[in-house]
Amino acid sequence: MLKKSVTAIAATAGLLAAFADTSTNTSANGTVTPEIKNPWKQSVTAGLTLTSGNSDSLLATIKYLADKKSATDEFSLDADAAYGKANDVENASSVHGFAQWNHLFSERVYSYGRIEGLHDDIAAIRYRFTVTAGAGYYFIKQVDTTLSAEVGPGLVTEKLDDSTPDTFATLRIGEKFEHKFRPGTRIWQTAEILPQVDRLQNYIFNLELGAEAALSTSLSLNVTLDDCYNSEPANGLKRNDVKLVSGISYKF
Repeated sequence: MLKKSVTAIAATAGLLAAFADTSTNTSANGTVTPEIKNPWKQSVTAGLTLTSGNSDSLLATIKYLADKKSATDEFSLDADAAYGKANDVENASSVHGFAQWNHLFSERVYSYGRIEGLHDDIAAIRYRFTVTAGAGYYFIKQVDTTLSAEVGPGLVTEKLDDSTPDTFATLRIGEKFEHKFRPGTRIWQTAEILPQVDRLQNYIFNLELGAEAALSTSLSLNVTLDDCYNSEPANGLKRNDVKLVSGISYKF
């Protein structure tokens, strides 16, 4: 499954490059060169942990990120996959991704649309698709620091283990913070909660904490902590899943 996920992520990167906005410049000798306007900023992060001896384990992760910003629009894409096992017992097997579009009405106010998908064998999530839309606001919007919040209605469709597929209305409340110390070195934090509108005790809470340190202009070291809390998980499973991942990122 991890191999298929890597192929899908690579294909996404190729499509983004193909559809990047371009214009042309003509030099004095008539040579035409493409000029990319508002280019995609892309990165691929890969991590691998192996142990052998008294305990044999493997954890492999890959993550693709892409962002594009203009004066009126912001686009974000994320695709990631993880696979792991310990002593021949599988303990990680997931594929996740989201796409979000923000349309700015002013420097700080925007609307957004977001679609997200998840498959997780260990958490017995056969699939979970979430579609939300709403309004957002930048409380801080500086060159090195941003803080924003979002709220809006949505729909969640999921199938847990062998249960019947379920679809319910939700209200997404999200928040995102980022601070850059210098190019390629930053910290960030995101959080969101998605309660079922007609049964608030059923909700999903996601938290991400991350740090990135530049190794060169195109390489950096990443450490990310992901915490996913599902108040009503599949039968026999715990509500909370925490994952700490480190890896090397390549930006292009």
